[in-house]
Amino acid sequence: MAYVEGSHHVTLSVAGAQEDVDFHVRILGMRLIKRTVLFDGSLPIYHLYYSNATGDPSSVVTTFPWAQAGFYGKRGTNQAREVLLSVPHESMDYWHERLTGHGVAVGNIEVLGQRRLAFRHPSGIEYVLVGNTGDERVGHTGHGVPQEHAIHGIHGVGLHVSTPERMVEFANESFHSRDRLLEEGDRAFLQIGDRKHGNHLELTVNRKDDQGTWGFGAGTCHHFAWNVGTLSNQNDVKFEIEGRGYTDISELKDRKYFKSVYVRTPGGALFELAVTHEEGGWHCDESPKELGTRFQLPEQFEHRREEIFSRLEPIDI
Repeated sequence: MAYVEGSHHVTLSVAGAQEDVDFHVRILGMRLIKRTVLFDGSLPIYHLYYSNATGDPSSVVTTFPWAQAGFYGKRGTNQAREVLLSVPHESMDYWHERLTGHGVAVGNIEVLGQRRLAFRHPSGIEYVLVGNTGDERVGHTGHGVPQEHAIHGIHGVGLHVSTPERMVEFANESFHSRDRLLEEGDRAFLQIGDRKHGNHLELTVNRKDDQGTWGFGAGTCHHFAWNVGTLSNQNDVKFEIEGRGYTDISELKDRKYFKSVYVRTPGGALFELAVTHEEGGWHCDESPKELGTRFQLPEQFEHRREEIFSRLEPIDI
């Protein structure tokens, strides 16, 4: 039977590369594990990867800095909106103080009876820290973040949708939503796959905003990737989705570190079915200790290395 294990990564279109590095590494304390470029198209754009200590699937946030190219998006409905990150329940005060100390505006919100912290990436993308107990993923202790407060990885993703029923149907039938649906006000909560952490899907009913952009553009979430474990299972999940009539789905794409299939969901968000590459994943071109220290290029761009690097905005790691 086809299955979805849980989350794999989330990919965002941000504005400036340096402010993105500063936000994830210097403020959130995440580990920069890969510096490469966008595989699609010919325009040189960074693809930056951040993670917890070990780069676990379900811990990775990746970004495309689009401001240099002049591409800007619009946040709206029928779009992935909130990046949900997992921290210990006991760490809320620490993170409130740390974020405000770095000049980041933070809001205390309550969801399902629990405190969360809401703030924004410099490009405007919404982030939320969600408290969890027993999350065994190891956080990265970068830039003074102590181990007991470090970000474990992804908690999930928040989508804004105008017709939540269609998205719930898709999650249940095609992504094998595991738990019963929880609802609170205009929000619904689901869990994808069997893993306890990192696989939450949160839907907010939003019929007020205009349609958000789906292409590349600073300030928006481009896609959310789910881990399907093996290429055989990936093909089975793809076959099931197509069999349900969702034929807006891509062929297999080799992203060097993982292999991907993309599907446009009825809620508008772009989902990815990801399988970590069998030939080493993040470690295929750098050792575990060296992750993120060298600029990597896909083979098809290697002959343009000097030109591409000269056209990318300089960043201080």
